Amino acid sequence: MPVPVEQLITPEILKPARYLGNELGAVHKPWNEATVRWCLTYPEIYEVGASNLGHIILYNILNTQPRQLCDRAYLPAADLAAKLRETGTPLFAVESKRSLLDFDILGFSLSYELGATNILEMLDLAGVPLTWQARTLGVGASEKEQLSPYPLIFAGGPTATSNPEPYVDFLDFIVLGDGEEVLPEIGLVLEEGKQAGLTREALLLDLAQVPGVYVPRFYDMRPDGSVVPNRSDVPERILRRVAAPMPEYSIGLVPYVQTVHDRLAIEVRRGCTRGCRFCQPGMLTRPARDVEPEAVVDAIEKGMRATGYNEFSLLSLSCSDYLALPAVGMEIKNRLKDQNISLSLPSQRVDRFDENIANIIGGTRQSGLTFAPEAGTQRLRDVINKGLTNEELLRGVKTAYEQGWDKVKLYFMIGLPGETDVDVIGIAETIHWLQRECYAPNRKRLNVTITISNFTPKPHTPFQWHSVSTEEFERKQELLKAEFRRLRGVKVNFTDVRISAMEDFVGRGDRRLGPVVQRAWELGAGMDSWWESLDRAFGAWSQAIAEAGLPWKLPAPSLEDDLPWDHLDTGIDKQWLKEDYQRALNEAIVPDCSFEGCSHCGVCGTEFGHNIVLEAPPIPQFEGHFKPETARVQRLRLAFGKRGSMALVSHLDLVRLFDRVMRRAALPIAFTGGFHPSPRIAIASALALGATSNGEIADFELTRRVDPDQFLTAIKAQLPEDLPAFSVSEIPLAAPSATQALQKAEYQLTVSSEQPVSWSELIDRVRAAESLPLEMTNKKGKTYIAEMRDRLFELDCLTSDSNSADNQATVHYIGSLLNDGTTLRPEQLVTILGQFAEAELDLVQVHRQRLLLDA
Repeated sequence: MPVPVEQLITPEILKPARYLGNELGAVHKPWNEATVRWCLTYPEIYEVGASNLGHIILYNILNTQPRQLCDRAYLPAADLAAKLRETGTPLFAVESKRSLLDFDILGFSLSYELGATNILEMLDLAGVPLTWQARTLGVGASEKEQLSPYPLIFAGGPTATSNPEPYVDFLDFIVLGDGEEVLPEIGLVLEEGKQAGLTREALLLDLAQVPGVYVPRFYDMRPDGSVVPNRSDVPERILRRVAAPMPEYSIGLVPYVQTVHDRLAIEVRRGCTRGCRFCQPGMLTRPARDVEPEAVVDAIEKGMRATGYNEFSLLSLSCSDYLALPAVGMEIKNRLKDQNISLSLPSQRVDRFDENIANIIGGTRQSGLTFAPEAGTQRLRDVINKGLTNEELLRGVKTAYEQGWDKVKLYFMIGLPGETDVDVIGIAETIHWLQRECYAPNRKRLNVTITISNFTPKPHTPFQWHSVSTEEFERKQELLKAEFRRLRGVKVNFTDVRISAMEDFVGRGDRRLGPVVQRAWELGAGMDSWWESLDRAFGAWSQAIAEAGLPWKLPAPSLEDDLPWDHLDTGIDKQWLKEDYQRALNEAIVPDCSFEGCSHCGVCGTEFGHNIVLEAPPIPQFEGHFKPETARVQRLRLAFGKRGSMALVSHLDLVRLFDRVMRRAALPIAFTGGFHPSPRIAIASALALGATSNGEIADFELTRRVDPDQFLTAIKAQLPEDLPAFSVSEIPLAAPSATQALQKAEYQLTVSSEQPVSWSELIDRVRAAESLPLEMTNKKGKTYIAEMRDRLFELDCLTSDSNSADNQATVHYIGSLLNDGTTLRPEQLVTILGQFAEAELDLVQVHRQRLLLDA
């Protein structure tokens, strides 16, 4: 029997704050005022989805549209998924807590080949039939029939754009390319369709006229796997959409829990024209489009103040090709240099790494450096058109070493076309050479972390006709392991060949793989690229493939074949891809058309636009790295509460929240010294997850004096509603901190029992007892008996036995809460009560009324 979602989001599940839906930046539009109701359903756990920049941008854009609202849903972790299935409660959107069935349209991001099983898991949890055929069965027979009881299901993202064919059974339509402009257009079509009472099929036919929207039911697969229209009123080829980056929409969600990318992210350049032949994103995002430097600077400055993040990232497929990067980074670094804010960059072009970039990402909180040479020899880098020489590789890594980095990360691939064992061993030789060249007396040696992935050919790239072998991957990995045993200061991570095999099986498949994908999910596949799920996922895929009578390795297509993705017009000319494949085999390179001549790939024109490459502005003078302000001028003590949904935010997440609140309020917090300066914020005592309180205390040490009333007003404006700030008082700096002065805590507990209990009598007996022994366990796992009598100061029953409902009681107590660990926690008191009652008691609710400090 379904239950209210709030009853499932409890401290018993891991990180319940994932599902609260009231983060800073969440948009709550009135349900009844919206005509079209979207839910962006990200098929990964919250920590991945909520920090995905595309997810944030589209969520913000859709919520600016009149008469439309957009909510969010994520793949629930296993514990919540089990609870949903146990109770028959459908998967919900995090903000409205409404079932996904209540929405008009669900939009999934399909960002890698193995993400489809997570989509099926979410659809099943939501009670949505998995295939479009099942969702349409019996619907649309009459022109009077409305849209269908089920939402429209669509997907976008890199994999959806490159080859959606293995997944089309599960989707009503696919969005190709950038979504910023096409999603609002889809919303208008839906609004008009609802008002006109269109059938599902008629509505989808209207959507098929929108450039960038592919409706698979209007296309059939031929025996060779290629796809053609089955009616004359839909386009023969579907155009990929191209939009300009919109940095102002990147400022949004600030999750309570720590996410994968726990920072503000601003896109500076979309598209890449380097022409790396293995790189699908580089082919699918052309042309290159730079963002105006002023827009980037404004978005970062506004975003950092609005979110309170202490780190931001500038994103692009090739950040270093954004010529304004040094100037933009330096300008922001100078403006925010007093706020302990750091810049991180994704994998960079090592040939463009110089002292200017080192300055903008260096400093006290120096971020890591990642470069991607991809191949171990110059010859093979020419084959893949990497555009990187040995001299450029050494110069970039050596610059990093000279600027203070003694650790770098490098990415390589094995299994590339034309690769020999000499190229494979060349990876280890390159690392050894870099370590030898980057040496200085009295300095640590250069430590290198290497990730070696297995190349899998991707659609719409020159290497889409190449074939790879799992056995060869395994042999080459062993070859490299033997070579790396001779090197010191090197950590090597290999991608599991099973992940590569699954990706390769699906990546270039056609519609015949749809039943295999569904069967793999039925057999337990899901979270397929997560190492903890890998054994189960690979077993499920192996069985599904075997049941279908298919080999793990499908034959590679020939240059003359029609391909399952030929009907998707990405702008890249297929003949050009064939010619570039031949150039690769001849070890010929193609220059970057953003900075040299046109390579005639076919993209630039009226439909996709042209490269927009902006001149590099002057680089401002470097004003120095952040120096933490350690002077403590004032200590203010905040009394606050923790109520409602905030009870589900953990102590560590609360500490991070207060840091961001101080930044947003622009209050002059002092920092600790050392290599990792931290704000001087100290919460007196951690409150157990799920417990509420009206008596919490936190100390803040400031670098200049602030009137306590002004401090209270500023911090109130930034705290969530369920974290009320009650008062602020000034405490002498020489006085003990709240944590040091803490003596006792006063609690009100709700306790229950399955057996009848005389609560008043029980409390009287415990209060009168001379000894309150409790079995404890030390850090080494050994049990011992602790005496709790001297830790209990007051104990009362606030419920009379005649008024106790459901055999529950409200118990009030004051117990020890010393900084040395001498405490009487609520669960310990309940255990003692149970011993006296000779019954098992349950702790239903904990409310901390106040903390008592040493006067």
